[in-house]
Amino acid sequence: MDGDAPIAAAAQYQPASPPRDACVYNSCYCEENIWKLCEYIKNHDQYPLEECYAVFISNERKMDYHVVLLHVSSGGQSFIYDLDTVLPFPCLFDAYVEDAFRSDEDIHPQFRRKFRVIRADSYLKNFASDRSHMKDSSGNWREPPPSYPCIQTGDSKMNLNDFISMDPKVGWGAVYSLSEFVHRFGSQSY
Repeated sequence: MDGDAPIAAAAQYQPASPPRDACVYNSCYCEENIWKLCEYIKNHDQYPLEECYAVFISNERKMDYHVVLLHVSSGGQSFIYDLDTVLPFPCLFDAYVEDAFRSDEDIHPQFRRKFRVIRADSYLKNFASDRSHMKDSSGNWREPPPSYPCIQTGDSKMNLNDFISMDPKVGWGAVYSLSEFVHRFGSQSY
């Protein structure tokens, strides 16, 4: 594939979401922001929901986590939707990986990023958060909660830890290392 082909494909791509500033967004609630983005894609039916994935980025120690949306377009390109970056929205997968992740080589193994990739339909059906992780020991909010009700399922009011966990035997979806994630969804090798 010549170097201009991905750029041309990206130029023809119609985003699966509204512009970044029109998306539902609450600072420090990335898991809910992406759930709302999946809900938008489902309701607007521009792309099959099966092409979209919620991606939890964390590590074995669960020191921190972030959530983005991955759209594996039938046009052959993959795009990342990250509401908390200065990178383009959406961003070509390969450009996002190169600019946001660089390499794991200089990171201690227990802190290396892992990626839990969950199909959007499964994420919408199974994710639940009572937002208790956003309260301090006195019960005060660390960050103001979203104005809409907590996301819950018939089975659960809180299962966020199953999504943050990078144990492949826990939760939904598949867990990848950085190199496995790039190999599975990218168009280049790093």
